[in-house]
Amino acid sequence: MPVPAEAAARYRAEGYWRDETLGELLRGWASAYGASTAIVAGERGLTYAELDAEADDLAAGLREIGIGAGDRVVVHLPNRAELVTVLFALARLGAVPVLALPAHRRTEIEHFARLSDAVAYLIPDVHEGHDHRPLAGELLAEVDSLRHVLVAGEPGPFTALADLAARGAAARARTAGAEEPPTAGPTAADVAVLLISGGTTGKPKLIPRTHQDYAYNARASAEVCGLSAADVYLAALPAAHNFPLACPGILGTLGVGGTVVLAPVPSPDVAFGLVARHRVTVTALVPPLARLWVEAAAWERADLSSLRLLQVGGAKLDEELARRVTPALGCALQQVFGMAEGLLNYTRLDDPDELVFTTQGRPLAAADEVRVVDSAGADVAPGEVGELWTRGPYTIRGYYRAAAHNATAFSPDGYYRSGDLVRQLPTGHLVVEGRVKDVINRAGESVATGELEDHLLGHSAITQAAVVGLADETLGESICAVVTLSPGGELTLAALRGYLVERGVARFKLPDRLVALDTLPLTAVGKIDKKELRGRLER
Repeated sequence: MPVPAEAAARYRAEGYWRDETLGELLRGWASAYGASTAIVAGERGLTYAELDAEADDLAAGLREIGIGAGDRVVVHLPNRAELVTVLFALARLGAVPVLALPAHRRTEIEHFARLSDAVAYLIPDVHEGHDHRPLAGELLAEVDSLRHVLVAGEPGPFTALADLAARGAAARARTAGAEEPPTAGPTAADVAVLLISGGTTGKPKLIPRTHQDYAYNARASAEVCGLSAADVYLAALPAAHNFPLACPGILGTLGVGGTVVLAPVPSPDVAFGLVARHRVTVTALVPPLARLWVEAAAWERADLSSLRLLQVGGAKLDEELARRVTPALGCALQQVFGMAEGLLNYTRLDDPDELVFTTQGRPLAAADEVRVVDSAGADVAPGEVGELWTRGPYTIRGYYRAAAHNATAFSPDGYYRSGDLVRQLPTGHLVVEGRVKDVINRAGESVATGELEDHLLGHSAITQAAVVGLADETLGESICAVVTLSPGGELTLAALRGYLVERGVARFKLPDRLVALDTLPLTAVGKIDKKELRGRLER
């Protein structure tokens, strides 16, 4: 869904969009910062020059097996150096990564592969005890578009990513000095990456971000955060998320010549050691992890003195916890409220403490258009609560291959209907008050209740099902499955979770609580009354 020509021309004229692709940007960064450390992952470090060369090698190897401009590749990697190399290699080719999260399993991966007509699936061999190769083999046989499985690690029956890069390096060496035939590379207006939506109904949607809008997203976010070449950014959250990837995250840090440290897990027992060892200055967390870090700082003996800024986003940060961050961790707090679809809001580094503690920030760009509307789509009075609608230079105008959903998710004049309930202060800062959409935000991960209910109803013992989010101090919201059972039916939470795992449901979507009732309350129109259910369960 392209941006209308008039708006596109304005974004270019005002400097939001530049004629540059992510692959070209890395080339420029390598020229400017060549010997500086770009990526640290475990014991491995890559300079900017090495990252640039490895991206070239891998791009050449991918080209050798027929992957090129416009092809989609499902990338299912944890926080490791190969993830960064793959992103830039695909960008050089004009191929498009579909960024799956490490927690995704068969249900999601098969959906992404079919929806995108992916030609390749890129996996680790084993991550956190889970062998990804058996599922890859099944998908290769069942998804018609898939031609390749590429593995970071031991490949089994598939192709090792390292071998592919070696083939690419050899191919580049053979043609060194020779005049290469011109190839059509991507343009700045082409799709650079397909991010995953949190999903509010049914299965997750794919979010098409172009080179020009995503480059702005990262560049402007780095400016708001005051990033420089002296900064060391810890990617603690899964890097396939928009937040640690480009807000400013990995791309924003590389854009100023800083260093990115990739954390295998965000827990304090691992992350605190990385902060101390690499003198990390900036990182980003979701609220439940921020609480864990704040509490762990009281007993973990780690040197956190280098940390200057903690970003917290992905869900609303409560004021009490916000006030504890600086005393506990010794760094400034920045609240971030945004969406992979586009709009980002940041508290600024020079905002008064009360705005930092009590708001979720104000829009990143002067060109961000924000409306707060009632259920009829009319603007509410200033300061009143309503649904957030937005459009701007880095907000999409439509999901990928989702015409029916786009008709309701976007207004006729191109505003994205976020489903978030907010109120806007005179300063422009937003305060998040809730959601219109039926989605649970569990530890920063969005869980569509409709999708999970569909899985529950596939269980032979369940006759009715409703999924509701319950307030939880640790998780933000926990997932409660409320069901009615067939006569004589029995079901435990452990058995239900096992059933969902067997169906390929990601673990972050598994219910934390199971409640069986004789009947479920209904609204006047015969729908399950989730408001009544939630009220009963929270009493």
